[in-house]
Amino acid sequence: MTVKFTEDHEWLRIEGDLVVVGITEHASEQLGDVVFVELPEVETKVAKGDEACVIESVKAASDILAPLDGEVVEVNVSLSDNPALVNENPMEAWFFKLKVEDLSQLDGFMSEEEYKDFIG
Repeated sequence: MTVKFTEDHEWLRIEGDLVVVGITEHASEQLGDVVFVELPEVETKVAKGDEACVIESVKAASDILAPLDGEVVEVNVSLSDNPALVNENPMEAWFFKLKVEDLSQLDGFMSEEEYKDFIG
């Protein structure tokens, strides 16, 4: 399983031609307790850098930006009912899955080791 990381503290797990998007443990810790998640609509087309969803914590509201061009094909509805999942296990509490036509867009993102150096 290949996982890449963005400078915006998102993780991207590649599953075939889909990219699963979540936030890192570092981002989760910085946000504090997540109390609300606004997920994108399925079939929404996004461009890299577009606001894809919003998360609110006891400290702040933050936008999750689309890391790649693609179409949202699935959202994690369990986060609507239980946003605290983001704090409990950020590497499993994904937000949405993108169908990406050009996976070479992933080439510019960091490996786990590079990300650890980035936040270190």
